[in-house]
Amino acid sequence: MYDLIIVGSGPAGLTASVYASRYKLKHLVIGKLLGGTITWAHKVENFPGFKEISGFELGQKMAEQAKSLGAEIWSENVQKILVGPGNPSTFKIVTETNKEIESRTVLVATGTERRKLNIPGEKEFLGKGVSYCTTCDAAFFKDKTVVLVGGSNAACSGASHLAQFARKVYLIYRKDELRAEPIWVDEVKNNPKVVIVYNTNVTEIFGNGTKLTGVRLDKPFEGKNEIEAEGVFIEIGGLPVRSLLATLGVEMDENGYVKVNEKMETNIRGLFAAGDLTTHGQVMSQAIVAAADGAVAAGSVYKFLKEK
Repeated sequence: MYDLIIVGSGPAGLTASVYASRYKLKHLVIGKLLGGTITWAHKVENFPGFKEISGFELGQKMAEQAKSLGAEIWSENVQKILVGPGNPSTFKIVTETNKEIESRTVLVATGTERRKLNIPGEKEFLGKGVSYCTTCDAAFFKDKTVVLVGGSNAACSGASHLAQFARKVYLIYRKDELRAEPIWVDEVKNNPKVVIVYNTNVTEIFGNGTKLTGVRLDKPFEGKNEIEAEGVFIEIGGLPVRSLLATLGVEMDENGYVKVNEKMETNIRGLFAAGDLTTHGQVMSQAIVAAADGAVAAGSVYKFLKEK
């Protein structure tokens, strides 16, 4: 019987583990991607303590700190979270390898998953030119022309990273102004390799049967409704990973984000949530916010167990 099981090994989950160790809570972290999706960011410049650091290195440092304090971390996915059975004040966790463990409390910090365009060719060319991770795949497009869809921080920083390898980067955004932080907007606008295409949607990704060769647009750009490209990167935000909570009656908002109070408590007693999948994290989806959520959640779990 654990005091706490943390589902998710990103900034929220790992920070919660650091604090749980300091509270001397017997806990377990379960997550497939150690460090979370921040590890896909090629450069992070807004996390306190680091003027500049890669997302992968930042995630690894968080994991190393949690482990140094005694954290037990399982690298796998959770399949089910069950209340009880037999004891409604405990939880049972079932993993993808059919391990079953029980805990007095659970913190869900599963973050978000990449949003899809859901257009023809997206699925067909996944891994054959379509990617959702510039950090992972930018180097494969050296001296090639690529398209990046999106207008957020991730899109602009991704375009900047791609420009270090690609011959040309078309940054395609559906609105008339990029919504990234000014520092990222300035960087892409001042990069001669980046061409920004506003007020435009990609409607199809096409190829010649063996490889990706371009995209179709919903309006002409430079007289054509097509852009020839050898790669397409999609950076249009994320959706909360909430499937584990669907059968528990956890309250969510109209967009599917988990409702939490200032203590990171859900409406289910003993079940906490932190990070990007919560209504709190939705306000500002940043690693530092998720980490703060994790710290608050661990403190709340400690107080909850002491009162119990």
